[in-house]
Amino acid sequence: MNKTILTTGILFGFLAILFGAFGAHGLEKLVDSESVDTFETGVRYQMYHALFLLILGIWNGPSKRQKKTVFLTIFIGTVLFSFSIYLLAINSLIAIDFKKIAFLTPIGGTFLIIGWFLLGYYVLTQKAFK
Repeated sequence: MNKTILTTGILFGFLAILFGAFGAHGLEKLVDSESVDTFETGVRYQMYHALFLLILGIWNGPSKRQKKTVFLTIFIGTVLFSFSIYLLAINSLIAIDFKKIAFLTPIGGTFLIIGWFLLGYYVLTQKAFK
């Protein structure tokens, strides 16, 4: 599980750098500044959670089951939140109307909140930390 968590964290981090560079150097020529800001929000949250996953992957505190639960909520949350934001930011460039998927962004945010909450709960209820 740790290898999966670390690999996902690395992939999310790599893509955040790649998307961030695209947003800073390519996207600003194609869409308005509000869309660029929106895109950058997705990149920022993706990088935060890439780092989160790297820490989770090397940390031996939570059990395997707890790590898996936190990993899945953060993975789902990051994909729904950040990737829906990317699509919404480039909506004017593509013939498909991505505004129909806007409801995914808050669902992704909710998964991220749940992931952070669960990790906090697991830390606070673990005997090694009392």
